[in-house]
Amino acid sequence: MGLNLHPQAVRPEAPPARMQVVWLAAAAPTKPAFGATCNGCGLCCAWQPCPLGVLVSRRRFGACDALQWHAEQAVYRCAMVAAPTTIWPWLPRWMAALLQRLARRWIAAGRGCDCDAEPQAPQQES
Repeated sequence: MGLNLHPQAVRPEAPPARMQVVWLAAAAPTKPAFGATCNGCGLCCAWQPCPLGVLVSRRRFGACDALQWHAEQAVYRCAMVAAPTTIWPWLPRWMAALLQRLARRWIAAGRGCDCDAEPQAPQQES
């Protein structure tokens, strides 16, 4: 079963405003308001990696390699929180558990949406 992706244009609030297209699953929830409870929309991690994502992905821009789609719940999750050994299989079990706790803190899990990008529907070409 393939992943049905749809584009979302993202405009960061901070100047200079630029557009970037990110691809998300069509079934992904709509981005919550800034500060509202995270709903697993995935926009933040598809737009740019957090500091932990920079280590995982080895880049500062673009989608994070740890962003994983969970079709059964129709949400995106961070693999470094959910299952870090899927990204780093060499990680010892004790270190994976420690990394999960640290990752929750680093990405501010449960603190609310901290993504200031505002999605816009893609414009139809005539």
